[in-house]
Amino acid sequence: MRKLIKKIAFPFLNIWYQKKTSKVNYYTKHGIRLKINPGVFHPGIFLSTNLFIHFINQLKLQGKNFLELGAGSGMISFFAAKSGANVTASDINPMALDGLKDNSNSNKIPITVIKSDLFEAISPNDFDLIIINPPYYPKNPTSDKEQAFFCGNDFEYFKQLFSQLFEKWLGINDIYMILSQDCDLIKINDLALAQHIHLIKVYTTTKRGEKNYIYQLKK
Repeated sequence: MRKLIKKIAFPFLNIWYQKKTSKVNYYTKHGIRLKINPGVFHPGIFLSTNLFIHFINQLKLQGKNFLELGAGSGMISFFAAKSGANVTASDINPMALDGLKDNSNSNKIPITVIKSDLFEAISPNDFDLIIINPPYYPKNPTSDKEQAFFCGNDFEYFKQLFSQLFEKWLGINDIYMILSQDCDLIKINDLALAQHIHLIKVYTTTKRGEKNYIYQLKK
């Protein structure tokens, strides 16, 4: 029933979302005020950002070298930095990168901002803690904006992610990834196992009738 309702409502919600994110938005939470540039994933509309923040708030962040891979608006990064972590935020969307730098300055929360396609320009071994909020709908993205939602018709995002981790990652740090019940969990798990990476479910929550899961990656 839930899937049917979402299928019916999606065209209307998509039109609303496209219109809303075609201009600059502002969002305030956790004592952080963000300017969200057009085409950047909005942390207040979707559940995953604040669910992830609730999860990492239970971790020891003080002094940790922290990476938010594909940071978007950077709400998770700024929260982690306020909690005492040494934060790096990466993305490939120029509008997201500009926003991360602007919001770092306006909030007076220093973070390092890096342009990187997954781990192309950074090493996973340089960080104690890595957070990944991935795109997971199987469709080829046609713009920077769509890369926040679509992982490719053949799940190319996950293939690249797990391949890079297999090649570069020593497995001595903590990596967490959030996924929704709406994505193909079996397919993503199989792609991880093909690269000898195990997805261990460590947190489950249900909000607005949707289950979300946080997995710890193990090598």
